[in-house]
Amino acid sequence: MTTLHFESINVGDKLPAKEVPITSSLIVGGAVASRDFTTVHHDKKAAQKAGLPDIFMNILTSNGLMSSYITNWAGPDSTTKKIDLKLGAPNLPGFVMTITGEVKAKNEDHGTLEIEVTGENNVWGMHMQGTVQVQLPKGAQS
Repeated sequence: MTTLHFESINVGDKLPAKEVPITSSLIVGGAVASRDFTTVHHDKKAAQKAGLPDIFMNILTSNGLMSSYITNWAGPDSTTKKIDLKLGAPNLPGFVMTITGEVKAKNEDHGTLEIEVTGENNVWGMHMQGTVQVQLPKGAQS
């Protein structure tokens, strides 16, 4: 896997879309991995009591999906500097979330990019939106 270089990226570049099937395993696994044992993330009856038809994804899993979307695109020598994430509609099992991104700014001094990221599910729409600041190496690619 190669790492992108700062000079090869331009403001306005669009990242390839990524579809993420939302499964019960993803929701429960993400909650457990992030030590979020809130019942609505692994117990369908608790989620229904809270007003939703099924368990739903926690913000820490959404944050991880946003981060990995950027680092998988940028490559192993990139460094995530900051994530600013806002949640919208819940992600439930059976949904498909499509994550997209666009480069909004470049900081020449620090070699960083600001990338606007959205994740929309196919049922209720906007699940997450925000920005990720990622640092890329400078210099010509070899």
